[in-house]
Amino acid sequence: MKDAVRNTIKALKENGFEVQYFKNSSDLKTTLMEQIPLSSSVGIGGAKTIHELGLHRDLTKRGQPVFWHWLGDQSQRTSTLQLASQTNIYLSSANGITEDGKIINIDGVGNRTSSICYGHEKIYFIVGTNKISKNASDSIHRIKTEACPQNAERLDLQTPCRYLKKCTDCSSPDRMCNITLILEKCPMKADISVFIVPEKLGF
Repeated sequence: MKDAVRNTIKALKENGFEVQYFKNSSDLKTTLMEQIPLSSSVGIGGAKTIHELGLHRDLTKRGQPVFWHWLGDQSQRTSTLQLASQTNIYLSSANGITEDGKIINIDGVGNRTSSICYGHEKIYFIVGTNKISKNASDSIHRIKTEACPQNAERLDLQTPCRYLKKCTDCSSPDRMCNITLILEKCPMKADISVFIVPEKLGF
């Protein structure tokens, strides 16, 4: 295990988060599926990592009530977002985690950041080690210069970062960096697990 990963796990635990490290994504998926009760409803935040791992398919296949605005009829997007905010379990990735134990997410709408803060019995962050940075400043820089341009391309958003490959702190109607949430410690009464795997997942 690399020092950066070891430091991150140690600091996250010290900051009150439950942390599990897996050798590969297959082991991660097995453990996650074992931990989520069949009777629980599951909401999913916008996360390429979740999509890449196919977690939504695995959960749906076994009859789990899953609410994810990336799927299904986009005319129902608003109601799906609302339903996802009211589930027992919430799955997300993190835009960044840091060696001093912080979890960082940047949102355009706020559905993901609000659900991360409050409203669910259990929250899982599924994170590849490519999301690790030294500190919050480095993490936000990485997100805005690497992740956001790729997300803008994926979503066909007309933002400067998509074309310039750098952040201009734009005022574009398509801007996706409207909310920055830093979990410095685990929120009071929250049950948050961070699942880390040594793979490149998401942006």
